[in-house]
Amino acid sequence: MSKIKILHIIKSLGRGGAEMLLPETLSLHNRDHFEFHYIYFLPWKNQMVGEIKAQGGTVTCFLAKNNIELILKQSEVVRYCDKNQIQLIHAHLPWSGFLARLIYKKTGIPVVYTEHNIQERYHKATKLLNKFSFNRQSMALGVSEDATRSIRENIKPQIPVQTLLNGVNTSKFKRDLQKGLAIRKKYNIPANAVVIGNIAVFREQKNLTAWIKAFKRISESRDAYGILVGAGPQEEQLKSHANEYGLEGRLVFPGLQTDTISFFSAMDIFMMSSSFEGLPIALLEGMSMECAIVSTAAGGVKEVIRNGQDGLICEVEDWEKLSDLCLSLMNDPEKLKTFQKAARERVVKNFSLKRMVEELEGIYGEIVKE
Repeated sequence: MSKIKILHIIKSLGRGGAEMLLPETLSLHNRDHFEFHYIYFLPWKNQMVGEIKAQGGTVTCFLAKNNIELILKQSEVVRYCDKNQIQLIHAHLPWSGFLARLIYKKTGIPVVYTEHNIQERYHKATKLLNKFSFNRQSMALGVSEDATRSIRENIKPQIPVQTLLNGVNTSKFKRDLQKGLAIRKKYNIPANAVVIGNIAVFREQKNLTAWIKAFKRISESRDAYGILVGAGPQEEQLKSHANEYGLEGRLVFPGLQTDTISFFSAMDIFMMSSSFEGLPIALLEGMSMECAIVSTAAGGVKEVIRNGQDGLICEVEDWEKLSDLCLSLMNDPEKLKTFQKAARERVVKNFSLKRMVEELEGIYGEIVKE
């Protein structure tokens, strides 16, 4: 039986949630039935390339310095599809989606589009382009019920739209005590200290200024340490805030890291302060790693965390409440352990990557048959 050839199109292969899912899903896909290709456009955001290639994916970069140049790569991508006999395109995020829809119009190759955010948060021009072109594809997937709702309310699509919840590889993301202790030692964090962390792209959406405010308030009451893993446009601003608040030696910025398992293993609490979200991959990974979850109720977070059961959530922007929730766990070690175990149980039962991959392969098979 010949393999179905799938092409993923995505703007970059950095360490964003949508990008990080690609090597994770590839590791579980049935390679006897499917062959996977990947095209991206920003060569300086390539952290996932090595992992995808190691899993057997074919990766190609067509350099584009901005969104207009990305769209102008249409002819090159069409030639790639023709040369490699691509049977289905899976596009991620709006600008890659626009490009895929142009290719669909030109070649008839079916397109599946995954929406990782809500429409309300996009720039006006992006939102209008998304709405104008949305029906020029085969199917759309929302990563959460909130993302799907936003598509239906703002775009009113005529094509099929369904929710396919993000998942996490719970076999891979398991707490490793020795790796966690090694990270603590490297950054001069006591082995028995409570560590609050986050792994994110440092951009406005994540509202990490509020995260640092919450951490400062926590550290004024308790002997806490913080780890903020990642990089992004707000990096220098966030480091400046940390210095202004006198958090040197308490809050560390390790930068971009590929070995996130070691850093998750060093954390007791995974605290998220996001203003908006689709369904954050880092949240699912933190839960799988047995970090207790304290988060704002942004987007799909509410679909994952049942407040008081699997973690603790508060309203968006309420950084003081975030700090209070963390302190409630720090002041009750048994409660902290209970939420750590509950977090992993929740993702193992309801958000496994294996389930997500099986559903996705079913969708691919049905669309190619049509």
